[in-house]
Amino acid sequence: MRVRRSFASRSLPGMRKLAAAMVRCGCALLATLWLCANASAALPRPIARAFLDQRIPLAGVSVYVQELGAPRPLVSHQPSKPMNPASTMKLLTTFAGLELLGPEYRWKTEAYADGALDGGVLHGNLILKGYGDPKITIEQIDALVAQLRAAGLETIGGDLVLDHTFFASQAHDAAAFDGEPFKPYNVGPDALLVNFKSVRFVFAPNADTNAVDLRIEPNLASIAVHRMPQLVPGECGDWRGALQATFSNRRDRADVAFPGHYAIGCGEHDWYVALLDHSHYAGDIFVRAWASAGGRFEGGVRDGHAPLGATPIATLLSPPLYDIVRDINKLSNNVMARQLFLTLATSAHPPPATTAYATEAVKRWLAKRKLVMPELALDNGSGLSRRERIAARSMARLLVAAQASSVGAELVSSLAVAATDGTVRKRFNDGVVADQAFLKTGTLEGVRAIAGYVYGQNGRRFVVVCLVNHRNALHAQPALDLLVQWVYDSSIAQQLNP
Repeated sequence: MRVRRSFASRSLPGMRKLAAAMVRCGCALLATLWLCANASAALPRPIARAFLDQRIPLAGVSVYVQELGAPRPLVSHQPSKPMNPASTMKLLTTFAGLELLGPEYRWKTEAYADGALDGGVLHGNLILKGYGDPKITIEQIDALVAQLRAAGLETIGGDLVLDHTFFASQAHDAAAFDGEPFKPYNVGPDALLVNFKSVRFVFAPNADTNAVDLRIEPNLASIAVHRMPQLVPGECGDWRGALQATFSNRRDRADVAFPGHYAIGCGEHDWYVALLDHSHYAGDIFVRAWASAGGRFEGGVRDGHAPLGATPIATLLSPPLYDIVRDINKLSNNVMARQLFLTLATSAHPPPATTAYATEAVKRWLAKRKLVMPELALDNGSGLSRRERIAARSMARLLVAAQASSVGAELVSSLAVAATDGTVRKRFNDGVVADQAFLKTGTLEGVRAIAGYVYGQNGRRFVVVCLVNHRNALHAQPALDLLVQWVYDSSIAQQLNP
């Protein structure tokens, strides 16, 4: 476990040290006064004031704070109110995954030869079957291709057949959530998800040619750029808006244009865009890697099924689940969370996996753990939903159970560390809570949330959950951060008033 850094190790100037110490003492004094004056676990007055200052009524806030091992909560404000948790719902999905599948669980992707392999030529189709791996990168596709080449395969005489049937087929409207179909966070799940189905456009000014250089990663033949931006002098500003980008996206082809301009003061910037459908994206990635490795391919790309009982000629394994959950929680990756959520369905039902089966598996697991959450509403397990609901007290009880679980250390290590990494890397930088809070954040329009653990003085540990649902929720961060700081400082207050 990380330990709190000293002020010296953080290389703060003298005045900054003094200011931080004064803040710490002041917050500790406030916490002491509050603990002495109010034993009812109501929302602390400074925290309430911080929300009200941002025009967030307390009716739109739900808070639950409890020290591990304590019989009563330290703070409890509307603890049973069903709230949209945004991405803090990933805590439920990842904890369930670690327990139901195991920290060492690995997804596989298999390649089958549907035909005779003779003299390096496959007289038939090559079939790729996905099992829901959340993180198949371009490098891993290259590794799979290397396995196939090492097995003696040089020419694929038939088609490349893609088997997505481990997950049930379901329509996905990438624009349905917020009208942003090209945002990678809106990519839907797929049993053969490759590279998050995203393309990176990298722009850089070239003063020598008086033009803008564009690099596309991966550079797929099915993505055509029809117009480049003009290089102009000046500062950067809204560089994406200035590009005036248009994306015409079809299942098998995408046409892109940047008819605007790009300022020389921008330097290099990148833009990730989700294009094509899963089959054509994955197929294009494989065919590109196959050609780069010197292989020949004579057929087309289509969807299909792997033959029952066949033996794979190459298998790609994912990183272990304990690594995957770090990406899901620290970086709040939605499609990875959805892949894991669907995989949970297979812990209770044979494939194909559905969200209904995944929801049933999670609720059965909660019941076995005696974690009663009557208000719980699951949609896709990622929090990127307007329908998902959970209460602050239920989330806190989940975190208490996780801390006592055999997989508790893996869940805690998957959370973003205050002022250090993940979604809270730039938060808590001036407070002593830096490195002492392990948190999952949540952000949607009208929703802000934070949930996790705060490690206080003398080994005290606290579970902190705060869910904000209100049209002014985007202004809630100062109050959320103050709550985390207040919890840390309350451990000092409790030392002074045991």
